Amino acid sequence: MTLILALFNLRPGVTEADYEAWARETDLPTARGLKSIESFNIYRSTGVFGADDAKPPFRYFEIIRVTDLALLGEEAGSPEMGKVIETFHQLADNPQLILLEDIEQKGAGHAAA
Repeated sequence: MTLILALFNLRPGVTEADYEAWARETDLPTARGLKSIESFNIYRSTGVFGADDAKPPFRYFEIIRVTDLALLGEEAGSPEMGKVIETFHQLADNPQLILLEDIEQKGAGHAAA
C-alpha cells in the first residue's frame, strides 16, 4: 500500500466554493471509482494547533491510499481521468504530491541515531 499526500493552495482567482464543489461532484467520485485507489479524501486546513494567529502553509490536503501504483498510472491515462487531472492543475497552485509509506508496515527501516 502506498499513500500519496497532496498539499496545495488554490490558484489566484479560484474560489474555495468553486474548488470544493468540483472536488465533491467530480474529483472525489471519479478517483474513488478507480480500481487502484482504496480511499481518497480531501481536507481543508483550519488553523495551526497551538498558534491561534498562524496561517497554515497549505489550505488543502489530499490523502490517497493506492493499492497499485502501476495500475494508477494506467488509469490516470484514461480520457476521463485526463480531464480531472487537467482541471485539478487549473485550480491548484503548484501542488506537491508526496509518496508515503507506513513505518510500521515496512519493517525496521532506519536505525535511531
